[in-house]
Amino acid sequence: MHEATYVISDRELPPDKRFEAITQAAAALVPPGTDRIAAMATIASLLYYSLPDVNWCGFYRTVGNRLIVGPFQGKPACLEISFGRGVCGRAAAEQRTIVVSDVNAFPDHIACDPASRSEIVVPLIEQGTVVGVLDLDSPLPGRFTQHDAPFLETIAAMLLERTAS
Repeated sequence: MHEATYVISDRELPPDKRFEAITQAAAALVPPGTDRIAAMATIASLLYYSLPDVNWCGFYRTVGNRLIVGPFQGKPACLEISFGRGVCGRAAAEQRTIVVSDVNAFPDHIACDPASRSEIVVPLIEQGTVVGVLDLDSPLPGRFTQHDAPFLETIAAMLLERTAS
């Protein structure tokens, strides 16, 4: 029922049109007042099934000074990551989106799935505090670019605006 309406499966869709369609689907799927973890699960699934060449998509939630795995799609992931460690921990510590074209060249990369070759991580910042990160991995080197960052940052901001922690 939802797939026909919300999952963006047209592989020929240009990236900007795909991003627009996914953003509209996310807005429809996550109305204001949605529980945050439920919204994370829904957004992770939407992105995983709508973006080509993604082998892991999900969230890590901030608990103390570490990131704890939250809702995701893909193979089992690391349960917790310290702030500053790996791509997720660095994005959280530096409060900025990080795009890694080749994870094998990234110092201190944490390999949960050895098939992953590139990664993008967007911090979820609420009132100046990182409350989690959105993490996407791909088996293709160079899959993510700076062009993907504004789209995923928009999705992250929408999630925070529409949910209660």
